[in-house]
Amino acid sequence: MGKLFREYWIPFLLSEEVKENGGTPVRVKLLSESLIAFRDSNGRLGLIDEFCAHRGVSLWFGRNEEGGIRCPYHGWKYNVLGKCMEVPSEPKDSGFCEKIGLTSYPCVERGGIIWTYMGPAERQPPEPAFEWTTVPKSQRYHTKRWEECNYLQALEGGIDSSHVAFLHSGELRSDPLHHGSKGSDYHLSDLAPKFEVVESSCGLHIGVRRNAENDQYYWRITPWIMPWYTIVPPYGDNPLNGHAWVPIDDENCFAWTFSYHPSRSLNELELGVMRDGGGLHVDLIPGTFRPTVNKGNDYMMDRGAQKARRSYSGVKGIAMQDASLQESMGRICDRTQENLVSTDNAIIMARNVLYRSALGLEKDERPRGLDEDTQAVRSASFVLPRNIAFTEAPNEPMKVRKGVAHTSI
Repeated sequence: MGKLFREYWIPFLLSEEVKENGGTPVRVKLLSESLIAFRDSNGRLGLIDEFCAHRGVSLWFGRNEEGGIRCPYHGWKYNVLGKCMEVPSEPKDSGFCEKIGLTSYPCVERGGIIWTYMGPAERQPPEPAFEWTTVPKSQRYHTKRWEECNYLQALEGGIDSSHVAFLHSGELRSDPLHHGSKGSDYHLSDLAPKFEVVESSCGLHIGVRRNAENDQYYWRITPWIMPWYTIVPPYGDNPLNGHAWVPIDDENCFAWTFSYHPSRSLNELELGVMRDGGGLHVDLIPGTFRPTVNKGNDYMMDRGAQKARRSYSGVKGIAMQDASLQESMGRICDRTQENLVSTDNAIIMARNVLYRSALGLEKDERPRGLDEDTQAVRSASFVLPRNIAFTEAPNEPMKVRKGVAHTSI
């Protein structure tokens, strides 16, 4: 699976974390590797091994100066490609400096996010082309947070739509970016949804239907894009929300939330809710990416609100309601103890696709979700007559159309 993940461009920093040329380096833990990211004095981005090749000092303490980062211990200096530029103690004509280098990975900046590719150079795919990386800055708002569990159990929460009408029922009635739409009414009125899941060129299309009036179904379609992306079906004209759960190591991940509108700027109400930790975003401890509501304080669970049915779980906020339960399973969930049911079909199929993709890579097969056409997909919500499958919905509602609003109820 680690090799499979390295086939993809991986989001790992917000642009604002390294916005200054020659600024402070940032520690990065990604796929269990300890790395350092920095923007050099010329504005080039680097992601290199955190530790100096001399005595293993962390280059987080380094000086970012004149096209490279210098170890403060003995002055060895490295550029964004990890190549050693100077070893002050050795004669320049000795050739010693040319023998020294650190692991480095290429970086690109797209849509306010910095991505890296950690796989073989000859297999490097096209740069990320998700819709949230292509819309103007005024139409997007992205955040990330630390989640204290394996990436897969967090991802599985993202493709499980059956919990929404239970766990998030309070927010469907109160959150400004969810309540007031016809879709939220359908969601709350039918607590026994039916799943139809189909494999797609990106991974899966997960269709969930609920009863609607006039012999129709209300459909919510979630695309899962390999290996860790989902796009949440929308409500009304509210922004779309994408997620990514990127492994820090086996027991931790970064949960990204990409909020964007394809055809208009985000308004002040939407931005205000997001900045205050509402919608699918969270409030963070200043200077960190740890939520203020976290495992250490029992997620500030309000038993009174739970008992009074103001909140189904007693935890505030959609994202932390999800995270609290995903983390409660343990750092790595023991799946031998599960008892899966029909509404878990998307989870079963996603595991199968991941497993087959990892095996296929050993046979040099190219995995899904690497190309622009497989990333050009949206979530959608709509009503259809009961005799029409969601895969046959008119006007291709899940197809990205530049500048055209998404399909939503």
